[in-house]
Amino acid sequence: MKANKKTISPKTIAVAASLAAMQIGAVYAQSLNLDEVVVTASPTGRTKMKSSDSVTSVGEEAIMRSGATSAAEILRSVPGIRAESSGGEGNANITVRGAPVSAGGSRYVQMQEDGLPVLLFGDIAFGTPDQFLRTDYTTDRVEVVRGGTASTLASNAPGAIVNFVSKTGRDVGNAVGVTTGVGSRLNRYDFNFGSALSADTYFNMGGFTRQGEGGPFKTGFNSQDGGQFKASVTKEFDKGSYVRVNFKNLDDKTPSNMPVPTRLSNGSIQTIAGVDPRNAYFITPNMTRDTTIDRNGNQVTTNPADGLHITSRSIGLEAKLNLENGWTVEEKMRKSTNSGRFVAMFPADNGNGAGGAFTGTMFNTSLDNMDNMFNDLKASKTFDMNGGKSVFTGGLFTGSQNLGQTWFWNQYTVGTNGSWSAPVKTGWSTWDGCCARTYDVKYNVTAPYAALSWEKEKLTIEGSVRQNDMSATGQTFKGTGTAGSNLSLSGGSWNAASADTINYKQSKLSYSGGANYALTKDTALYARISDGYNFAADRLMYGTAGALNGSKPVSFNRLKQQEFGVKHREGNLSLFGTFFMAQTDESNYEATTQKFTTNSYEAKGIELEAGYRSGAFRLSGGATITDAKIKSSLTASEVGKKPRRQADVVYSLAPSYRTGDLEFGAAFIGSTKSYGDDANTITMDGYVVTNLFANYRINKQTSAILSVNNAFNKLAFTEVEGDGHAARALAGRSAKATLKYEF
Repeated sequence: MKANKKTISPKTIAVAASLAAMQIGAVYAQSLNLDEVVVTASPTGRTKMKSSDSVTSVGEEAIMRSGATSAAEILRSVPGIRAESSGGEGNANITVRGAPVSAGGSRYVQMQEDGLPVLLFGDIAFGTPDQFLRTDYTTDRVEVVRGGTASTLASNAPGAIVNFVSKTGRDVGNAVGVTTGVGSRLNRYDFNFGSALSADTYFNMGGFTRQGEGGPFKTGFNSQDGGQFKASVTKEFDKGSYVRVNFKNLDDKTPSNMPVPTRLSNGSIQTIAGVDPRNAYFITPNMTRDTTIDRNGNQVTTNPADGLHITSRSIGLEAKLNLENGWTVEEKMRKSTNSGRFVAMFPADNGNGAGGAFTGTMFNTSLDNMDNMFNDLKASKTFDMNGGKSVFTGGLFTGSQNLGQTWFWNQYTVGTNGSWSAPVKTGWSTWDGCCARTYDVKYNVTAPYAALSWEKEKLTIEGSVRQNDMSATGQTFKGTGTAGSNLSLSGGSWNAASADTINYKQSKLSYSGGANYALTKDTALYARISDGYNFAADRLMYGTAGALNGSKPVSFNRLKQQEFGVKHREGNLSLFGTFFMAQTDESNYEATTQKFTTNSYEAKGIELEAGYRSGAFRLSGGATITDAKIKSSLTASEVGKKPRRQADVVYSLAPSYRTGDLEFGAAFIGSTKSYGDDANTITMDGYVVTNLFANYRINKQTSAILSVNNAFNKLAFTEVEGDGHAARALAGRSAKATLKYEF
């Protein structure tokens, strides 16, 4: 489809629909399982067949088959979701249904762990939710709800909710596993164990530890180093009531992959001699340590090899109480202590595109305080109304999110061979002193919500509202540095005169309404509208001195959606199709370009998802066809253009076959071309990435698993700087082998 077309070409729709009929989508172990009960963004839980939401679930076995190496990679085949996981095991860009990726993170998508947010905001610079989230044998499934009730049953989730659901020990799922890199140095150990303590009490615990290199990146040191431990204990009572206590400890280091130097030729991204975007990593074991300034003005020496180092410790409580009068009360609470450091090299230029030395900015960012506490209390009651069954749910979500970071970025001369110079600029003067800053802000949210559903025979009608009241308090400071080459760490300081007081409140009402009608027991139609908001966090702090003290209105982001869909199953075939329209209004700031945007966007398209089984053969997949454009912009020439990183068609196809004790298959992840900038002057070519897996059942309890990501080492760019001097691509070929024992 041509970039300036206002409608989706019939040919494009026909091609994608024919693929979907076979079909494409998430890498599932079975068909779509439309009778599965989904708890995410649902007041009481409802089957996919009866829900008026677009819902996808990815089970444990499907995650294994996909070969996903991060939380975001699990989402790369979910229709409607675009997950760019080229940043490594964190710092992914995730969006939904044509909503823009105007900077980074997951602005319109909330990532949850067991029904509560990982972070209150999805697009915090250098602190995205997926950085504090890991999958392992404790993960039972991932539920994805797009549009619909996401806007009213969660805060800052107008586009979608992604919920990582943990095992509880109630069902069998005990396993230990050993994973090693094939062609790379990696040793990883996973385990999960759950069991009954008594007739009504059970527990689950598990996690992983690992050490080695980051897949295709031959770093020469342990760029992956750390692990996670999770545990829960559940006590059940009569009538389905229970109380659960859970705990998580995450302490993990992973490589943080930045764009690498590139150049442009006639609007096309070209590699530079000696720099392969699929595996280039410019931090070496013998590199000098990076000395920065902390929030108190003290010098701190950091090992750049630490990459993305995250610590997260949380304790939570979950309870459900079924009362005698027909009411059900549910409570979820979690308190988390989150901190870490984000260290990565970003090319400030491309060395004139000649394959020589370039200027590298060390993104040494201290995640001083990202602690949070969330509480979700709700009550529901089922009753008869007008000959049908109704369910009323009323709830109150409260939360607090701390956001404290310190930015102090030195610059070096970097050779493509991994050589480093002494600093050529310190953080006080890097990029004319723009990005030396420290801030400490606390956000509080209070969100009462209510939902009412009515079901009679074949018809289900649902409606919900949510009032989001958010406040922010704190301060930000800038450095005293100016343009030039200031190499003295003591030559600057946090400038008290630059202190900016943050003290404002925002309040917005979100709503959603939908209906589902069962034509037959195997076919249903649904429709839904929704209107929701995302409250911006740190991106409001840049270039807005004096505007956040409550004296002026504070900008917010809004996403409105309309959708109509059909669900159908016949024999071994399951189909799920949705037509959607989305309108987005947003303001944003991007640190690397220092560019502000105030744009509105419009998107329409089709989501297709299907699963098919025939004997030993399985085929599953999904496709998203999107026609998106910029409706208004501060840059008049961008109006009518396609939003950057938005492809017309994104799809996946996952066939597998079992013969005897051997199962093997593939996942083909594809995208048509997209643009790297909103002006549509830089083209990122379309691609198909092939992932392979083989699972051999040695005996009833033991399996050997081989997975290969990007088997054909495809060069696939996912983002590019506005002038083309740097771009980031999907990781190159990597393989791993796992020996898993289940009991």
